[in-house]
Amino acid sequence: MQRRSIRRIVAAALCAVTVSFVSETTVSAVPPTAPGVNIAAATAPNGSYIEKMEVTDARHVRLYVHSAAMDRTFPVDVQRPADTSAPKPALYLLNGAGGGLDRASWQLRTDALDFLADKDVNVVQIIGGAWSFYTDWEQTDPVLGVNKWQTYIGAELPPLIDAALGTNGVNAIAGLSMSGVPVLNLAIAHPGLFRSAAVYSGLTQVSDPAGQQAVKMTVEMYGGGDVRNMWGPLGGPGWAANDPLVNAEKLRGTHLFVSTGNGIPGIHDQPGGPFRMEKPSETPKTVALGALIEGAVWLSAQNLRARLDQLGIPGTFVFRDSGTHSWGYWQDDFKTSWPVLAEGLFPQE
Repeated sequence: MQRRSIRRIVAAALCAVTVSFVSETTVSAVPPTAPGVNIAAATAPNGSYIEKMEVTDARHVRLYVHSAAMDRTFPVDVQRPADTSAPKPALYLLNGAGGGLDRASWQLRTDALDFLADKDVNVVQIIGGAWSFYTDWEQTDPVLGVNKWQTYIGAELPPLIDAALGTNGVNAIAGLSMSGVPVLNLAIAHPGLFRSAAVYSGLTQVSDPAGQQAVKMTVEMYGGGDVRNMWGPLGGPGWAANDPLVNAEKLRGTHLFVSTGNGIPGIHDQPGGPFRMEKPSETPKTVALGALIEGAVWLSAQNLRARLDQLGIPGTFVFRDSGTHSWGYWQDDFKTSWPVLAEGLFPQE
């Protein structure tokens, strides 16, 4: 098979397993009050603001944030720490290609929120941005519209969250699959804003031919968008400008965690397993696609580690001896990454 064909198969596989049905989960609106939350105080320098709030219980709220950069309002789900008597840090969680609008989300597919329930941290779950790579697009796309996600997550949202929740201004960020590139790029673009960054089975380079094809297939085949509106023509300067590998020097000072499997099926790849989203009869095909994805991700993570080693930048890399592109491994890796995330969230005095 020609090298280009292999790249296209891998790229198509990268986003295939993230496609799922829209969740029917809803949040019931109650009076817009919650202990320790003050949305009236929240306005970003560029005019972004929190429109309203829905309260699920004493620890869980949904904020509706109006982005001035995109002129749209997006939901943000927040889990508050048990003790809000003093300011606490914030952990931003990004989902995969579906943007948390489908069943493939941290909240629905893992026990991450339960794991974090006894941690002194506000958990900020970004919702929206499907197929966008959470980046600032150069042009408005006829299908995907205006996308200024790096501005939204890196500049608009943090001051709103800090003001509304009374945080201490210390943040970390984590994401999986499609979110690998934006997690690192947000740390690069906003030095010091996210003191820790964790990537689980995510791309970490995009300006090489394989990376370009993976991004192109995700955005275009499944999202219906045009990558030329995102970063310009393939191989152009926009791709290098948004490649974490190319800009790795700017990761210096960030507590880094990167994990990936090697594509060999493991404990979370059995038909009917608790983390499988497909019908058992479809598991062999899905696992095969996930194996191709993880093999490509493994290679990009190896390249990033080598580059960081060259630059003398420390990072924690976990290369598992099995595992494809699926939620069971991300749940496990999230817990493994917690000490690294905590290094940034709770710095030693």
